[in-house]
Amino acid sequence: MVPLQTRQNLLECQGDSLKLQHLCVRHPMTDLTAVEPRAFMDLLCTLLGTGHAQDAVLTIEPNWSSFFFGEFVTFKCDMNEGEDTDWEYKTNKDGRELFRYSTIKEHTLEIKYSSHSGEYQCCGRRRGSSYTKISNTVSVTMLAYRPRATLTAGTKIIPVGGSVTLTCSVQSSDGWIFEWFRRTQTTSEVQIRDQQNRDIRVSEGGIYSCRGTRGNPVYYTDRSDDVTIERTFSNKVVVKQQPNWPQIFRGETITLTCEVQEGGETTEWWYEWRGPRTPTQWTHNNDVTFRVSESSSGDYMCKSRRRDDSYSSTEWSEAFTLSASTDKPKAKLRTDNTTVPVGGSVTLTCSVNPSSSSGWKYYWYRDEKSSEALTTQDAVFHSNGQISVSQEGLYRCRGGRGNPVYYTEDSQEVQINMTVSNRTDVTLQHSWSQIFTGETITLRCEIQGGEGKVWKYEWTAPNTNSPPTSSEYRISRVSVSHSGDYRCRGSSDYLLTGWSDAFRLTGSCELVYESN
Repeated sequence: MVPLQTRQNLLECQGDSLKLQHLCVRHPMTDLTAVEPRAFMDLLCTLLGTGHAQDAVLTIEPNWSSFFFGEFVTFKCDMNEGEDTDWEYKTNKDGRELFRYSTIKEHTLEIKYSSHSGEYQCCGRRRGSSYTKISNTVSVTMLAYRPRATLTAGTKIIPVGGSVTLTCSVQSSDGWIFEWFRRTQTTSEVQIRDQQNRDIRVSEGGIYSCRGTRGNPVYYTDRSDDVTIERTFSNKVVVKQQPNWPQIFRGETITLTCEVQEGGETTEWWYEWRGPRTPTQWTHNNDVTFRVSESSSGDYMCKSRRRDDSYSSTEWSEAFTLSASTDKPKAKLRTDNTTVPVGGSVTLTCSVNPSSSSGWKYYWYRDEKSSEALTTQDAVFHSNGQISVSQEGLYRCRGGRGNPVYYTEDSQEVQINMTVSNRTDVTLQHSWSQIFTGETITLRCEIQGGEGKVWKYEWTAPNTNSPPTSSEYRISRVSVSHSGDYRCRGSSDYLLTGWSDAFRLTGSCELVYESN
């Protein structure tokens, strides 16, 4: 035991400090009576860590502020005096002994427990002497979880002839170097050699990931999430419409085709569509066929990628704008003549409104055959939406185009009559050779060979707007105003006779008719 007087003989008072000839202490211990020499020196080493400037230095390797579970930290104690072999070393944590005195100046600790976080100091004791030193304080913080690397990309599309920057980072820590990996759907993962930086530039499409490493032995973070990078080809793609009509109507069926230009015809491609109602997944079909509705209107775009390279693609095409007309078009039928002359024909013309539409084929119908279109046995077909017919009847038409065929509304009906060869005559009912003013007469329309048919009659007469429709034309009290030519003709269903020869009343004041 060392008596208190002996301990005091070792001290020299300098102001409010106590200086030991071989080590310094700053602590009142007036109640001590005796202390074991080694315990006393250990206590002094601990007490010296309470604020004095020290020339012993404690460093850690790696020199990081925080460590993760499973990493290693090495404490290195330097006395900065004499040789390393002149000293014995120990390490304290939070004022308590962690490693006992030994001739080893470096101690390695595997971070396993949260209790490894704390304040660390080292003490040095000159061998064969009671002279000691204490170091600075070093803080160590343990992070219990294994960190995950974070991979970010400036952009995920590599422009034509360019590259993109990928960045790998680990949050709230430092000292990392990075490993980079790439794979595709058809190739296994490989590490990108000669790339350990936080930032790298890549010009090849694929699935990228990274992780951080540091320390010795090496400590790895968890792998980052995957980031898919696509490379852009220089080939231009365009969207084309088939059939290529300037105006599309609701209910029609069209096909949009994605066409790769500039040498794309020699490569097998996959295609992706973007539009109001189209899917966005990749497909081996370069076209999409659909029935047009109101919701189909909008912009359509496509892009392509090579079948042997899932991470390289063209740029999106320019937008193809589809505007569907909601009103169903209607056919229009016209003719310059509604009567077929004897032995002749008339021409009918069908068109579709609006006239800006195109690509129509025309279908013709007659009478009650509403569902059966005319054939070449019924009419002569021309190439410009016209037919020539020589049969009487009620005609209509409609337009159709596409596959399956889209039909317009039917046109209005046009009645076509046929001229028959039956002779028609106007005769005087009375067998008078002369007619005088004031008399009442009856003219008759006679159709030769017209027996067995129900006829309607048409008259032309002077100075009247409403001639009769019967076979007789009665004139009461004949006057000079009745002078002129009288003609008639008959019609039965779609048959029409020619006009009769004129029956003439003259303009004499008394005598208005005299037979030859």
